[in-house]
Amino acid sequence: MKIKVVIWQEDGVWCGSVPALPGCHTWGDSYEHLLEMLQDAIQGWLEVASEQEDLDPEKH
Repeated sequence: MKIKVVIWQEDGVWCGSVPALPGCHTWGDSYEHLLEMLQDAIQGWLEVASEQEDLDPEKH
């Protein structure tokens, strides 16, 4: 799966946001660290969304 991410540097910190996933943002001390954090943030966001969908039968 490909997901577009907006990445920028702010005050020496790498920041990332996933526009397709509202509220999915993270940061890292380095670019590589940011990529790891983004993977965790995306996975966590998708897991929570899946759990919420399971709890709300009207969304099926």
